[in-house]
Amino acid sequence: MSKALTEQQVNDALAGLPGWQYENHKLKKTFERRDFKDALSFLVQLGLHAECMDHHPELFNVYNRVVIELTTHDAGNRVTAKDVALAQAIESIP
Repeated sequence: MSKALTEQQVNDALAGLPGWQYENHKLKKTFERRDFKDALSFLVQLGLHAECMDHHPELFNVYNRVVIELTTHDAGNRVTAKDVALAQAIESIP
């Protein structure tokens, strides 16, 4: 079972994750891509990172907009180090 981070630990992690927010016990960010094709490509790359980490985010896509919410189910739907690591991986996607 994963261990939830404290609010202070989440806030410390957010300092290195520009644009990410902590909301309703989730890490959340909205990405605006060039168009639908670019958003879809971004989602595929994100999905490959998530699958390699065995950690699967909530994803929402409308045209060029992608909303990502990260939480860990086995930590009571709270933010864990897994979520922070996945957010960092997502930030590395061009």
